[in-house]
Amino acid sequence: MSVRPSAVALLPNAPGVYRFRDVQGRALYIGRAGNLRRRVSSYWGDLRDRPRLRRMVPQIVGIEALVCASEHEAAWVERMLLEHRKPRWNRVAGGLENPVYVRLDTSTPSIAVSHERVETSSVRCYGPFLGGGATRLAVAALERVYPLSYSRSRLTGTARDLARIHAVATADAGALVDTVDAVLRRDPGAVSAARAALVAKRDAAAGVELFEVASRIHEELGGFEWVVAPVRMFCAHADLAGSADGMQVTLRFRSGRLRTWEQAPTTSGAVTAPAEWHDFLCRNATLAAALHGHPLHD
Repeated sequence: MSVRPSAVALLPNAPGVYRFRDVQGRALYIGRAGNLRRRVSSYWGDLRDRPRLRRMVPQIVGIEALVCASEHEAAWVERMLLEHRKPRWNRVAGGLENPVYVRLDTSTPSIAVSHERVETSSVRCYGPFLGGGATRLAVAALERVYPLSYSRSRLTGTARDLARIHAVATADAGALVDTVDAVLRRDPGAVSAARAALVAKRDAAAGVELFEVASRIHEELGGFEWVVAPVRMFCAHADLAGSADGMQVTLRFRSGRLRTWEQAPTTSGAVTAPAEWHDFLCRNATLAAALHGHPLHD
């Protein structure tokens, strides 16, 4: 087990992307984490089950990190960076999850996961989201709270009975579609209401000892949180840069997708980005400066 660098303590307990560099400044590895400090710290722990990474650790002389708004955003940052250039110790260019979309058909009505974005006058697509498994759980969660399929005009006997149990009628279809649309557009009020409804259903199931149902709803909640989490990396159409404490962080975009993440010392204190990016860039420039000025080992 290696001695854990004291610089790791500078990392926040927040989601983000990390990058290791060698003595020549080359990127060794790019990864993502739900908790940057805990994940990066693990490389100096017990790596017996990861012999390949154990060989990499002695080569690390620099740690860089980019704090993200959510783990889903971190997943996208990792994927986009690896699509552009894969460091030596990464196995897969682009990451492991596949991008998918959520398809809302307003005429049926229905909601489903799709691998393609195909929109029509009655079909809306949302995303992309990384990870088919998490996105399917989110779709199941939305159907559980807003049962679109039971608002159809033609239902079989069983479906008709279930619609009655759920107190859903054909006349409710428009309102249900609008509510699901608001959730998938990440409207704060709609997201909060859907989350509260799922938590209530989970707790009610646990309260009557339907633990398998409660466990399933808990999994669906995880998928729901993944899908509604903020992801801004598709919102920029120009390079973004911000400075703090003598360090500049630059995000370069091409065709609306993140291409590279750079950081370097600077004498400028300017932020070249829309106002909504200022806090993000300044926070990460401050972290970059702290890591740059701290020795990897005491």
